Amino acid sequence: MSHHNVVNGCKLVAVLLLWLGASAEDKPTGRAHASEPQELTPHSSIGLWDVVLVIQSQRNSFHARRGGQRKVEILQQAAELGQGVPVVLLLHELSEFEGDWSILPLLPHLSATYGQSASWFFFIEEETSVSLPNLLQVLQRYHVQEEWFLGKLLHDNEPSIIHHYAFSEDPGSFSYPDPAAGWALSTPLLQRLAERIQHKPLKSDFTIDLKHEVALYIWEEGNGPKLTAVPEFCTETRDNCATTFTTYLPNCGDAVSRKEVFVAVKTCQKFHSERLPVVKATWEKDAEFLEYYSDVADASIPTINLGVPNTERGHCGKTFAILRRFLSKAVPKTDWLLIVDDDTLISLPRLRRLLRCYDPKEAVSLGERYGYSLLLNGYSYTTGGGGMVLSRAAVSMLLSSGCRCYSDDAPDDMVLGRCFAFLGVPITHSPLFHQARPYDYSETLEQAVSFHKHWNMDPVFVFKLWLQDTHPRDEL
Repeated sequence: MSHHNVVNGCKLVAVLLLWLGASAEDKPTGRAHASEPQELTPHSSIGLWDVVLVIQSQRNSFHARRGGQRKVEILQQAAELGQGVPVVLLLHELSEFEGDWSILPLLPHLSATYGQSASWFFFIEEETSVSLPNLLQVLQRYHVQEEWFLGKLLHDNEPSIIHHYAFSEDPGSFSYPDPAAGWALSTPLLQRLAERIQHKPLKSDFTIDLKHEVALYIWEEGNGPKLTAVPEFCTETRDNCATTFTTYLPNCGDAVSRKEVFVAVKTCQKFHSERLPVVKATWEKDAEFLEYYSDVADASIPTINLGVPNTERGHCGKTFAILRRFLSKAVPKTDWLLIVDDDTLISLPRLRRLLRCYDPKEAVSLGERYGYSLLLNGYSYTTGGGGMVLSRAAVSMLLSSGCRCYSDDAPDDMVLGRCFAFLGVPITHSPLFHQARPYDYSETLEQAVSFHKHWNMDPVFVFKLWLQDTHPRDEL
């Protein structure tokens, strides 16, 4: 066997051993556990064995694969570095509980399993790259026996509906972490949070913006630590970065064909003259197959009356009628169904690029994920205003299950989420979808797929600014 093959074989064995994890006997002897008294300074020497990295992976096959690739990359880097073995976890593998993505329900498990052996818990996205040497240098600045919440700071520029207008008098006074750059909890803080989460319920049943709600829970109305800024937690590459981020819009190949996406727009007569002209002036031209569903048939638009009375809210009856029509011979057969409101703004070219990453033969429910009562075995759902994307397989599975609305005005997105939870279909999250306006978000929006609401803004201007590609690619 050649020297080259021997070296490659040794590297592969090393990565496989790291994947399986080192036993307690593999750690350096004489090192006190985090829960034991230690004579430490703020510049404590720690190794990779002190760090638990949690990759916030998802159950969908594409995301599970990307998370697994990130795990291999980290472990291979650790093998080459030779400074210990970190624990690297894929979030979607930790339990069967769908609500683990909201992090807080996961903390008791992390504390019980790793709280006695780890000093730090570091949370990253699937597309977050980590420099392990730089990460260790960052963490060594902080005393491991103290409570620390570290990250790249984000803050609201104006009071935001998605944050329930918290800190409305001074939105910039409260910071929360950019998940793309990664964020860290010291073990003492995680352990206290894990104890608290089991005895003190959350104030809201809904999980809307994970990063903000985690920061609020940690801050505890001033009784807990605020987020500490770490310049080395980066989203753009620069010197000494411990993390960098690529994109939430990965390049999975050519965009899916225009002919593979059917678009359903929910509307009603009172919005025919107010909202539908915006759709026609912005993104309608990018749709190959599109129908407007209303309570009144209007040939000038045209709209289709599905025989479901209009409701002021919920629209579950109308949505289920759309699902049935999608599977019928009344419309062209496509792989994907997109359901939007009449005040949704969307980039269909970007959506088609994103859909290349997913298998339409798999049951896929894609969009911006919210949660309901997740600490009490609730469910996740794709919020409707930002657009709900369903594969044909998902629609077929849902309708054949017999799942239905309990009333025509039930919240359609939540009913779909509950049905998919019962069927074991994961809700796949993309932060490129937005239930609110661009002004309600603090993070980078350059690659956004959608926004929602026309309130207090010019929707045509917003579409051109945030969603219209300057040089759109030709697509079939």
